[in-house]
Amino acid sequence: MSTVLETPARAVEPAHPPRSWAAVFALARFEARELRMTIPLFGLSILYVAWIVWDTTQRQGDYPILQDVDRATPGMPLLIGLAVMLGVNRAVLRSRRCDTDRHFDVLVVEPWRRTVAHALSIVPAVLFTAVCVLVQFIWAALKPGAAGHGSPAELAVGPLTVLLFGAAGVLLARLFRSVFAAPVILVLLVFGMLFVAPSSGSNWRSWLGPVVTESGSNPLPSDLLERPAAWHALYLVGLGLTLAVLAVLVSGGRTRVVKAAIAGSVALTVVGVIGQSAGTPAGSTPARDRATNAPEKVQSCLKRGGSTYCAFPEWTGRTADWAEVVDRVQNLAGGSAGGERLTVRQRIDATYGLTSDTLISPSTTPGQVTVGTVWGGNRVPEFAAAVASVLVAGNEKAGSAVCDARMVTIMWLALGGESDPMTALRNVRLDDSVSGSAIVLSPTESMSMSAEQTRIVVELLKKPRYDVAGKVKAKWTELTSPKTSTARVAELLGVPAADKSAAKAEADGDSCAE
Repeated sequence: MSTVLETPARAVEPAHPPRSWAAVFALARFEARELRMTIPLFGLSILYVAWIVWDTTQRQGDYPILQDVDRATPGMPLLIGLAVMLGVNRAVLRSRRCDTDRHFDVLVVEPWRRTVAHALSIVPAVLFTAVCVLVQFIWAALKPGAAGHGSPAELAVGPLTVLLFGAAGVLLARLFRSVFAAPVILVLLVFGMLFVAPSSGSNWRSWLGPVVTESGSNPLPSDLLERPAAWHALYLVGLGLTLAVLAVLVSGGRTRVVKAAIAGSVALTVVGVIGQSAGTPAGSTPARDRATNAPEKVQSCLKRGGSTYCAFPEWTGRTADWAEVVDRVQNLAGGSAGGERLTVRQRIDATYGLTSDTLISPSTTPGQVTVGTVWGGNRVPEFAAAVASVLVAGNEKAGSAVCDARMVTIMWLALGGESDPMTALRNVRLDDSVSGSAIVLSPTESMSMSAEQTRIVVELLKKPRYDVAGKVKAKWTELTSPKTSTARVAELLGVPAADKSAAKAEADGDSCAE
């Protein structure tokens, strides 16, 4: 008789627990590669890189203002975000289009985890945008003529916009199972941002949008911007996370972690909204009023040669460029003007913040010349014209009122020392011409230049500099007298006389009527 020992069968268990999160990350990597290769995102990414290279190598960008550079970075990321929104929305709906939803029921990755994977697939696009923004800003900051200070919060707006739109694309796919929902929402978003949303940063509603653009004719010191940029960045972080977690919640994620995440992200959004609700001040503040009406209280002054240069702290490094122009103009002047001690003062109108577009009134202080916060390009001959007008007329107010033959002397002093005087003449005139009457631009009020004065100046600029400079120095008193006629100035400087019709128009040296 035999005994059979039976051992109870053990339940077969997997050697390792299911690695569902590993599958989530693997899916996220796959979807990120697929998203990157979508035609809209791929094309815009190439365009973005090309635009950065082109924009940062332009000559007019040799003197960037960093607090303007950081605010200019969200433009292209906004387009990248819209492309990501469409791409990730199509990716989430791919299984529905291909009729493979029912096959996912046998997988270990639940629907809400797949939603997490799609949300994570946005991260590489966000990081790509962040790198592009940093390259754009650092490239500008490394230029020798850079001034000002950038804001990390302003720089974060571009990448956070991509995060926000990407999360919106995932949520839309979970709420609406149609591939047409995202394009319709996109069109409505673009329409709202262009035509409906208020453009002024002083309106709190404008800060509910992803990008708030404010700009004026003249950059302001960074401490006068007074934009709630940090609060806005916090708002974008909270809103983007809220949309992403909502998508997970809609997909069936009911864990305590998901519930805590939705509560935390909503709290961040609310705090950001409250913090940015004041917006940018629409009018003057004590700091703006002081910088506008009493800039000497907040400026640093340096002496270079015989002149003094006063600038806001962020622009003190630019005084050498101003001094070079002043020295060039004074070297051509005669009489006491060649050694006059000038005061070059940086002036702004910050009364209405970044949207200020008010003309700076000319100074009545003898020997004071105004310079703005923008430099390079056309601003150089405009400043030279302002220096020359003060040397000839005594102060900016009197110089802006000159419309007689002294304009010839002023313009030759301003342009005679330029390496390319004819281009400088074209740049300093409102109509970009080198013939006929025109308005001459300057940091304050413009000046008037008649057709005959233009002809004489053009002739002088064609002559050797040393030849004209000798005559200007020798005849300085007569050339800077308001009683000297235009015909007499031409004679003193060796320019052929005008024809009879032009001489009649310039009778008695009066060109103010033109």
